[in-house]
Amino acid sequence: MINENVKSCLLCGVGGQGTVLASRIIAAAAMAKGLSAKTAETIGMAQRGGSVVSHVRTGYNIASPLIPKGRADILIGFEPGEAASNLEYLKSGGTLIVCSKEIRPITASLGQSGYDGNHSLEFLTNSVDRCYVMDAEHICSQCGSPKVLNVAVVGALCASNEMGITLEDAENALSMKLKPSLIEMNLKALHMGAAVIDK
Repeated sequence: MINENVKSCLLCGVGGQGTVLASRIIAAAAMAKGLSAKTAETIGMAQRGGSVVSHVRTGYNIASPLIPKGRADILIGFEPGEAASNLEYLKSGGTLIVCSKEIRPITASLGQSGYDGNHSLEFLTNSVDRCYVMDAEHICSQCGSPKVLNVAVVGALCASNEMGITLEDAENALSMKLKPSLIEMNLKALHMGAAVIDK
């Protein structure tokens, strides 16, 4: 039985992209407005470069932090291949946000894989009606740091209206979690991420 009071977001990427931190920002924003939130992560063996998947569920009466396949309201892919690998979690009619830059796995670097992120992007855009492709490199360049990627995807999530979290909710969460010197840069990333959905 589906609990209509629970909203689910699956975030997937590779180590070092900030996937886990993004999930915690989403959870903090939800809790700050009085919702319950549960998170869980599965992290690949490689400290950097291994697959990372974060589950975030918000709402009321959340039975488990793990999202069943086919039940995610929104899937956020920090990397095209990782998004394609986890597409089975997205519900029919759900929203997909995917960063366009590929990160080649170790096997590809060793010549053992013909991985091409563009093929994954093509597959995703053809498979999901509500698919938004984010030029993460451009956003990070404009904001002056590659570390704002996780905040940019949170901005896109807010603009999608899938989780009931507004940009203001995310701004409040950031103000509680970040040093004052980092606030301006991250707020810029948040709003640039939201513009991917709003354009």
